[in-house]
Amino acid sequence: MTDDGTTTAAAATGTLGYEQARDELIEVVRRLEAGGTTLEESLALWERGEELAKVCRRWLEGARARLDAALAAPEASAEGERTD
Repeated sequence: MTDDGTTTAAAATGTLGYEQARDELIEVVRRLEAGGTTLEESLALWERGEELAKVCRRWLEGARARLDAALAAPEASAEGERTD
């Protein structure tokens, strides 16, 4: 832990799976909404939440790209089978 009470997980953020990042983000939001933290703790939580949101966004964008590719694959193979 750092002096402000957060973990030094910023470096490990890239290794989080979507569900892990989402669950941790939910916890960060819960703690922020509950209040009772110092300004420094709140800022650290906010920053962690931003990092986690980016991780979730990257996972979702990757999933969207895979879906798009999968949906485009049958079209590409169908076009390749045509005899014009």
